[in-house]
Amino acid sequence: MSVITAGELKKRGIAALTPALDADGEAVITVRGRDRFVVMTMGKYNEMREAELTRALREARADYDAGRVLDRGLDAHMRRLDDEV
Repeated sequence: MSVITAGELKKRGIAALTPALDADGEAVITVRGRDRFVVMTMGKYNEMREAELTRALREARADYDAGRVLDRGLDAHMRRLDDEV
C-alpha cells in the first residue's frame, strides 16, 4: 500500500493520490509520521463492502441454521418484548 504524507497531499492535491490509487487502489495518508487515513478507489471500496456484506450474510445463515434466530412473526415478537420489560 502506498504512503502519502499530508504535506505532499497539501501541495499536490489529488495529483498526489492518483499514482498510488492506480497502483494499489488504496493509499495511506500520514500526518507527522503516523498513519492517519486510508483513501481508496470506489472499486476497492465496493469490493470491501461486498466482502463485509457476504460475511454478515454467512453469519446470519449460520445463526439461523443453528436455531439462534426466532421466527415467530411481529405479534409474537412484540409480546415477547412486552414480557421482558
